[in-house]
Amino acid sequence: MSLPIARKSDLRHDWTKHLFILFFILIELFPLYMMFQVSFKDNATFIRSPWLPSSPVSWHWENWGFAFKLILPYIANTVFVAVTGTVCSLFLAILGAYFFARHKLPGSGLLWAAFLALMLMPGVVNITPLFMLLKSLKLLNTLWALVLVGIAGGQVFSIFVLRNFIEDLPRDLFEAAEMDGASHLQQVFNVVIPMSGPIIGTLAILSFLGMWNDFLMPLIVLRDKELFTLGVGLIYLDGEYVKQWGQIMAAYFVASIPLIIVFLFTMRLFVRGLSAGAIKG
Repeated sequence: MSLPIARKSDLRHDWTKHLFILFFILIELFPLYMMFQVSFKDNATFIRSPWLPSSPVSWHWENWGFAFKLILPYIANTVFVAVTGTVCSLFLAILGAYFFARHKLPGSGLLWAAFLALMLMPGVVNITPLFMLLKSLKLLNTLWALVLVGIAGGQVFSIFVLRNFIEDLPRDLFEAAEMDGASHLQQVFNVVIPMSGPIIGTLAILSFLGMWNDFLMPLIVLRDKELFTLGVGLIYLDGEYVKQWGQIMAAYFVASIPLIIVFLFTMRLFVRGLSAGAIKG
């Protein structure tokens, strides 16, 4: 028996959508493919055949050895900055959002408006005064300078999102906690954080990615090579006269592996956070 006309139309429509999605997935994965296949070539092989992978017999595994030896210290520095900055930034943002959401003090509306005005200020405007401040605090050429800047820079957006979310939480939960003698800090840990888990996870992912990919501040603050983060360390692979494309692509691919792992393990949490934010909004 032949399928009904409506059923055939639905199948054709599904195949069209799948091909359309597959097309964009291939576009997104193409840079990874190029990095991977070029990472096994020397310059001569790359110039002869830049688009197609070479024979496995002629693969240059030393490019990957060079990449791991070079990149692992940069990854360690970047993980320290991103993880420490994300945890501290979110903790302070949760406390700030709880204050703005639960306490209506005189002038709090004006303070909130002034706080939101910071979101309109371009980040590069603060580079010079920020550099002078870090210099006066003797934090130049330290990873803690990047951590502190990351914590401060992530407050505005995180507090803006969390405040709206906390305001929509049932007030009965906070009143019940107060009747049980819970302090403000206990309410944050026992009510706010468990109820705001998805949106906190989404903000954590965004904050982590922002600090991981930061380039401008590490370039300005850091001087010693052993303190470089990934963004700065990869730049120095670009030789002045000769570019070793195999080594460069192997280093880039190794540098992308942690982000790929983070994406694979946190994608569901990220989607849940976006959905929760949409429902709350």
